[in-house]
Amino acid sequence: MNKNKKKIKKRYIFLGIFLVLFIIVRVFMYFGGFSTGKNIDPQEFLKYSQDIENINIPENVKIIALGEATHGNVEFQELKLEIFKIMVEKYGVKAFAIEGDYGGCEKVNQYILGGDGSADEIAKAIDFKIYKTKEIAELISYMRKYNEKVTDSEKLRFYGFDMQRYKYNFEFLNSNCKKLGIETKELEKLMNGNEWNNEYDNKKRIEVITQIKKELQKKENSEQAIHLADILLQYFELQTIENNDISLLRDKYMAENVKWILKQEEQLGHNRIFISGHNMHVAKYGSMDSMGKLLFKELENKYYVIGTDFYKTKVNLPKNSSNNRTIQTFYSHDPLAKTAKLAGLDRCWLDFSNIPKNTELYNTITSYIYMGNLGENYSLIMRLLPPSYRTFQPPATLYDSMIIVVNATPTKIVLK
Repeated sequence: MNKNKKKIKKRYIFLGIFLVLFIIVRVFMYFGGFSTGKNIDPQEFLKYSQDIENINIPENVKIIALGEATHGNVEFQELKLEIFKIMVEKYGVKAFAIEGDYGGCEKVNQYILGGDGSADEIAKAIDFKIYKTKEIAELISYMRKYNEKVTDSEKLRFYGFDMQRYKYNFEFLNSNCKKLGIETKELEKLMNGNEWNNEYDNKKRIEVITQIKKELQKKENSEQAIHLADILLQYFELQTIENNDISLLRDKYMAENVKWILKQEEQLGHNRIFISGHNMHVAKYGSMDSMGKLLFKELENKYYVIGTDFYKTKVNLPKNSSNNRTIQTFYSHDPLAKTAKLAGLDRCWLDFSNIPKNTELYNTITSYIYMGNLGENYSLIMRLLPPSYRTFQPPATLYDSMIIVVNATPTKIVLK
């Protein structure tokens, strides 16, 4: 009898230990630690935090970049339109460029300049799942309505600086070649409907498009067509290199494409552009040569970056594939974001140039701290490895200023 009691007691002890460990692991996985991170003095924070409407940009800046800590939050997508409106109204910016396919964004550009369709339909042309949202449709709708009220010289334009798609780039290259009187017979053989013709390999496709580019270089008013050829050649190069090198090459090309966009706008008499992409692409510094790092090396203080972060996010992420998505909760452990929450703010803007050196806040923005960093991927292992969804850098090294969103909510992919 006593033996049975001892066995039962051991089982209860084992079960109790198991339950305690299970709870500890669940808490760690949910919060990314055993707390929500450190904070600084909320009263000091309130002295230097400002409303987003107060954002100001130095006069010499040519490229204003808005980062996003995640691709899957409503608030970060809404900021694209909100900040762009400020850039248009206060700084005369006429160009919006997004981390999206150039050809697809040209479809958007044609729409906002008076083309057929609707904002919802056209948003799908960007062809990234993250942009098939009502927030992006509202951005496009704003640009179209703005253009309906102004002269041609004052119209807004929409660009993409990525090169991961080919359909619309090919279509526009083909139509531009015809307008410029360039033979397209060999070019058209490369495609079978909306897909590549399997009778041709990438080597042959590169050969044909390179020859087309040479023909275009002999023509006047062919700059956009040449750029379309370049985008396709960039796309092909991404297909031919090792996975570890894809991110580096992609960011290198995105930096080149942003400079091309700036050049187009300067030729139209506009000396500033507004761009939007993930924090890690637009940041001025990083362990790899990101787009922002390359732009900052060349432009220095003519490149201005507004980073973003969250205290808590419920974020829309792909699970296994982009067609199968999930809503997940994460905490950034960013002391700036936690302090914003403790200060009772929903969101705020921090201008790093306005923070005195003898403050705790200055010490924080110049120290290595955790910040949220969620891309377009999700796996359970991220729960066990919180650094996989955070970055550990001094904010003032990455950005010129930051927007903090305390509680970020998930986007809905609504444009099928």
